[in-house]
Amino acid sequence: MATIEQASFADIEELVELRLGYLSEDFGELSDEQRREISAELVPYLRFHLGRDLRVTVARTDECVACTAWLLLVDKPPSPRFPHGRTGVLFNVFTRSTYRRQGLAWRVMRELLDDARTMGLDVVELHATDDGYELYKSLGFADDGSSHRPMRLMLQA
Repeated sequence: MATIEQASFADIEELVELRLGYLSEDFGELSDEQRREISAELVPYLRFHLGRDLRVTVARTDECVACTAWLLLVDKPPSPRFPHGRTGVLFNVFTRSTYRRQGLAWRVMRELLDDARTMGLDVVELHATDDGYELYKSLGFADDGSSHRPMRLMLQA
């Protein structure tokens, strides 16, 4: 049975491993150089942000961290969509393959969303993969319905 809890600094090595697993599934297999570069940047990122503006909820078994969900807290100027300016960006919802289809992601997400409500967030946003779409809908997420189109400018290639 897995316990659901907040990640700590002691989990950083496993969080890096799980992030790389997520990225490999999302973007295709990463090269050794990409894995090294991402790991080198991710460790100090986690040391600085974890417990500050980054909440990582995990499902922990006796063997490992089996599932993660990351919530980046973002303060924005208030608007009709987020009147207090407290928002969250959800990402890196990932379950190790051997632990899938056991409800861990749902449990981790419920805990993380309860924390988001307790922290007074107005909204939690995410970009859903096809695999995660039904999970997110079951938790109350809805399609954005915004007339704004997502765009991006890559500043460093």
